[in-house]
Amino acid sequence: MTQKIKFTKMHGAGNDYIYVNTMIYPISNPEELAVRWSAPHTGIGSDGLVLIGSSDSADFSMHIYNADGSEALMCGNASRCIGKYVYEKGLTQKKVVTLETLSGIKELQLTVKRRKVTEVTVDMGMPSVGEIALELEAGGKHYTGTVISMGNPHLVLFVEDLTQTDISKIGPLLEHHPLFPGRTNVEFAQVINDREIRMRVWERGSGITQACGTGACATAVAAIVNGKSGRLVKVTMDGGPLSIRWDQESNHVYMTGEAVNVFEGTIEA
Repeated sequence: MTQKIKFTKMHGAGNDYIYVNTMIYPISNPEELAVRWSAPHTGIGSDGLVLIGSSDSADFSMHIYNADGSEALMCGNASRCIGKYVYEKGLTQKKVVTLETLSGIKELQLTVKRRKVTEVTVDMGMPSVGEIALELEAGGKHYTGTVISMGNPHLVLFVEDLTQTDISKIGPLLEHHPLFPGRTNVEFAQVINDREIRMRVWERGSGITQACGTGACATAVAAIVNGKSGRLVKVTMDGGPLSIRWDQESNHVYMTGEAVNVFEGTIEA
């Protein structure tokens, strides 16, 4: 028996997901639906499926399923979109919203103008810095990367020229490298100056995407620990920029950017 589900497609810096309020439309097979709905020609088309639910420990909960059906621990861009969704849908009147994720509770600070959320700042918590200069071999070539966790794993590689970097070839090799048994996200970063970085991402489970919020945070942290930038930096991705600040006192990373409604619709589950 099929069920009709109302959804909203949203994006943060071009990182687009399908959002479903499971408090109204419960879903029992999100892995399967993420694959089917994310397909660009036969489905809605997206980087994955995000389920918004209730929580015993926060205002709302978030579960994310990548385009390949695997479950993600955290997504900064999706978090910002949820802040906009719950406020503009009238699910809350709070301008500071807590969100339960698989990598802990995140705080969303909403900037509201004329009852519309124009920008969201997410407290991404404290990063975990692993090896700063990890040497890897993949496809017969050697790479040096910085290992950062933002609640999910990242490998940040600094390159001289992004236009000369074959992300579609290198990304999957590093994502599935034996050093990362659970796979990893891979960021390719070109430092413009100490306040701006150009970055492209190969996301674990999704491939090349327009943006990755946790990836932007990981890139900023990697740049700081490698002495390549200050603690406030603009990370510009294919889908647009995010402002990342790593606070020295609290050790928390704050990510600020827009969230955009694309369209709404109904689809059969």
